[in-house]
Amino acid sequence: MNIGKKLKELRKSYNYTQEQLAMRLNISRVNYTRYESGKVRPDYETLLLLADFYDISLDELFNRKN
Repeated sequence: MNIGKKLKELRKSYNYTQEQLAMRLNISRVNYTRYESGKVRPDYETLLLLADFYDISLDELFNRKN
């Protein structure tokens, strides 16, 4: 699973719109949409914000298994 697909899955599981999540993360909706579509990869700081927001590790965010 790529990061965009995972982000979309997580967002939908929390019943957030892209706009709502972007506002919570203090980023633009356009940038967030690009993350989900795979057009742009989130930078490290944004990945940390996302992991903290969902209270998951970066490994979980990237769907990595031990």
